[in-house]
Amino acid sequence: MKVYQENNNSVNGSIQIINSTVLHEKACYGLMELSMSLGLEVMRMMLEEDVAQYAGPKGKHNTEGRTGYRHGTDKTTVVMGGKKVRVDRPRVRATDGSGELPLETLSVFQSEYPLNKAIMARLLSEVSTRKYARTIEGEAADSICTSKSEISRRFIAGMDSLMQEFFARTLNQDYPVIMIDGLELGKMTILAAMGIDSDGKKRILGIVEGGSENSTVVKVLLDDLIRRGLDAERPRLYVLDGGKALHKAVTDTFGKAALIQRCQVHKKRNVLSYLPESEQANVSIAMTMAYREFEYEAAKDKLMGIANNLEHRYPKAAASLLEGLEETLTVHRLKIPGTLRETLCSTNPMESANSACRGIIRRVSNFKNGEMALRHAAAGFIEAERGFRRVKGYRQLTMLIAMLAKHQATSATEIKTA
Repeated sequence: MKVYQENNNSVNGSIQIINSTVLHEKACYGLMELSMSLGLEVMRMMLEEDVAQYAGPKGKHNTEGRTGYRHGTDKTTVVMGGKKVRVDRPRVRATDGSGELPLETLSVFQSEYPLNKAIMARLLSEVSTRKYARTIEGEAADSICTSKSEISRRFIAGMDSLMQEFFARTLNQDYPVIMIDGLELGKMTILAAMGIDSDGKKRILGIVEGGSENSTVVKVLLDDLIRRGLDAERPRLYVLDGGKALHKAVTDTFGKAALIQRCQVHKKRNVLSYLPESEQANVSIAMTMAYREFEYEAAKDKLMGIANNLEHRYPKAAASLLEGLEETLTVHRLKIPGTLRETLCSTNPMESANSACRGIIRRVSNFKNGEMALRHAAAGFIEAERGFRRVKGYRQLTMLIAMLAKHQATSATEIKTA
């Protein structure tokens, strides 16, 4: 610590760190307080080195080679610990009278990137703008940029930056599976597409805002994915919740040969909605057991049996079960193995991502417009991606990829024959 004994001045009125006694005193307030005090002293030394390059060593009156001279100090701010703090900065003026000379070190410590990053991290971790000041360490007297309005402004700017980054991401990886589902934010619907790559890793590929899940909105989303590099010709499994708009947009964009897996959970939910409570448990169990069959024919026969049983008593429930029945069994026709089949038979992975996004931005209840909803959704999904894990059964994805390629080759042959 001898290096600190060469200069007894200090920055921001902090105690000059010159011996172990002072170090112990600062350490009593915690490691962060000690680190901040040390950091301010190191910054002061670096600023003095910048000044010396212009004006020479302090106290030396040799003017040869000097390009500037010391001109006292002035108050300024630097970023530290998720806030701005006031410090004294040395001033240097040019000897030729051209004005004040810049200090390179000062510009580094005044960069607001660490401050904005800290604000984004805290607010996305559910710290409110009102309580942000409570999360920073050190004395609050010299703290700047901790007011509610300032934090809110920087948070919005940070989310805008995240949104632009999100929409600029290239999609040059291979995604054999894409799941699409909607997220309700106020009066707006955010439609999101999540890709699963060949290693089983999940990634939010794109989002779009709209009033509902209509085919026009879905088409805009898919066109954006293709524009950013998604291979439209690649054989792929699309897992959807069963909405007609989603189905139409996918087939219009990727062709009728696109393999679509209708969510079995949504299908079961729709069927049960037409049944009285006394019948729901038995039908739910029967449908679950049918979907658990490995062979396509066995699963289809059981589902048809359930529909026949319901046809006369509850025709609406039977019609709901038969509608799109084949597409609820796409994973069966592809003979996808058990663990991976459980993952891809429903939109649960996408629903989980929606839930994580909603949890991150849950403090916001009033979305004024689509831009605001889109901004929060982008930030929420980016933050949610940090907690994404590989899908269950990812080691079996090679089998899915092989079956998709086989299906594409069969479809191409049938088209040529026709």
